[in-house]
Amino acid sequence: MSRVSHIPNLGGAKAFVLHRPHANVSAISRQLAAIGLAVTDCWPELPAEALAADFVFFDVDLGFDQQFPWPRGAAPMPTIALIGSEAPGRIEWALSHKADAQLLKPVGNAGVYSALLIARQSFAARRQLADEITALQQRVAERQTIVRAVAALSSQGVDDERAYAQLRTLAMNWQVSLEEAARRVVALTEKEGGFDQSHRA
Repeated sequence: MSRVSHIPNLGGAKAFVLHRPHANVSAISRQLAAIGLAVTDCWPELPAEALAADFVFFDVDLGFDQQFPWPRGAAPMPTIALIGSEAPGRIEWALSHKADAQLLKPVGNAGVYSALLIARQSFAARRQLADEITALQQRVAERQTIVRAVAALSSQGVDDERAYAQLRTLAMNWQVSLEEAARRVVALTEKEGGFDQSHRA
C-alpha cells in the first residue's frame, strides 16, 4: 500500500523576498523558481501587493518595522526570517515579528523548500491556536452574559435555578439560542432598568 503524501504542492504560489540586492537573494530566487513559485524581490519595503503573497522572506540584519504593511507580528501569511547576524537585538527583533521559519545566511543551494514547508505548517498552527483562543473568549463572554441575564431574572424574587429555567423558556419562545436570549434579556434590563415579564412572548 502506497503512503499518501501530505506535502503540499507549492507550484504557483507567490513569494516576496524583502532584502537588499545580494547574492543571497539570487540563491533564494533560484530555489523558489525551481520549486515553481513566482518570486518578487524588493527593498527597502514591501509593496501593497505583498498582502496577497503566499510567503514573505525578510532580512533580519537590516530589517525595521516600517518595512511591513501590517502591525508587528501580525503577518497575514507565513514569513521566513533571513538571519546572518546573531546579535541578540536582531534575534529579538525577528522574534517580535513571529517568523514562522528561518534561513541562515549565506544561503546555499538548498534549504528554501524545507523553510517553506516549516513556515506554512507553523503559520497554520499559529492561526488555528488564535482562532481557538478567540472562540474560547467568545464562549466566556457568552457565559458572562448568561450569568447577567439570570441575575436580572432572579431580581424578580426567584432563585437562580428558576431564573435559569425562565431564560431557557424565553429562548424557546423566541426561537433563539440561549446565548441570544441572554443578550436580549440583558439589553432589555439595561434599557428599562429591569426585565418586564411582558417581554416573555
